[in-house]
Amino acid sequence: MAVWSRLKPRPEEGTDGGGRRRGRRWAVGVFVVALLAGVGAYVAFDRARPYLHGSGCEVRTSLGTMPLDLEQGANAATIAAVAFRKQLPERASVIAYATAIQESHIHNLPGGDRDSVGMFQQRPSQGWGTPDKLRDPVQATSKFFDALVRIKDYLDRDLHDAAQLVQRSADGDAYAQHEPDGKLLATAFTGREPATARCWYPPDEKTTSRRPEALREMRRAFGSRLKVGGPGPLKAGAPSRADSWNAIKATNPRAGWAVATWAVTHAQAYGLTEVRYAGKRWQAEAGHDGWTPDKDATETAIIVR
Repeated sequence: MAVWSRLKPRPEEGTDGGGRRRGRRWAVGVFVVALLAGVGAYVAFDRARPYLHGSGCEVRTSLGTMPLDLEQGANAATIAAVAFRKQLPERASVIAYATAIQESHIHNLPGGDRDSVGMFQQRPSQGWGTPDKLRDPVQATSKFFDALVRIKDYLDRDLHDAAQLVQRSADGDAYAQHEPDGKLLATAFTGREPATARCWYPPDEKTTSRRPEALREMRRAFGSRLKVGGPGPLKAGAPSRADSWNAIKATNPRAGWAVATWAVTHAQAYGLTEVRYAGKRWQAEAGHDGWTPDKDATETAIIVR
C-alpha cells in the first residue's frame, strides 16, 4: 500500500493539474487581450474626443448655463469689450445682450427686415450708419451704446423700455423676455464670475496663427486703455511666430477676465492656442475641458499664444 501511494501521480503531474495550468494560461491570455483592447479603445477614444464635441461655446455661471456657437461667443465677448472701452456699468451690457438676442440671436446678420443689418439690426435709413459699419460688431456695438447713454436715466428704466428707446422696434416689449439671459451673459463676459466661458472646436477647424491681428482687434474693441506688451510683432502685416506670445496687462481682475474670455472666443478665428490668466489656462487642443488649473498663470497679465 505504501508503494502504491508513492507511485500515485501527484495532482500537478496528472491530467487534472495540466488542465488547471492550461486554464490559468488561458485566463491570463484573455486578460491580456482584454487589457490591450481596452488600452486601444482608450487611445482611439482619446484621439477622437476632440472631434466628438464639434464646435461651440458655453457659459456656465451661478445664474445658469447657456450654449452658444462660436460666432455668438465672439460677438458676446465684443459687447463686453466695447462696454469696457466706454467704461459703462454692467447694466448697460445686460441691455445690449437682451437686445442682440432679440434682434439677431447675437449673430452678425448680413440683412434683415427692410434695410436692417448686423447684430442689432440697425437701419442705415434711420441714421445708424453705412451697412459696412453696421456689419462690424465693434462699430455696431459702439453705436448702440452711444445711443443708450443718451437716454435719460436709462439705468433706472425697465430693460425693454431702454432698449426700445434705442431701437425704435415694432414690438418693444419683446426685449423683456431676454433679460435673464442678458444678465447671465454679462456675468460671464464682463468678468464678474471668472473662468465661466469656454469654447472648443475640432482639430480640423484649426486655423493658421494670426496672433498679431488678434491683439490689434482686441485693442480696437477694448480701446487704448488695454496695455499690450511683449516680444511679438504688432505692426500691420507682421508675420506671427508660433513660439512667441504677448502679455496683456490687467487693470483689474474683471477686466482681465473680460480680455481672457475675448481671446478664448476668438481663438478659432485667429489661430490662438493658449490663454493663461489668474491661475487658470485654456488650451485649444482641449477647449471642451474649459479652464484648468495653472499655478504659474499670474493675476497681473493675460498671456495669449
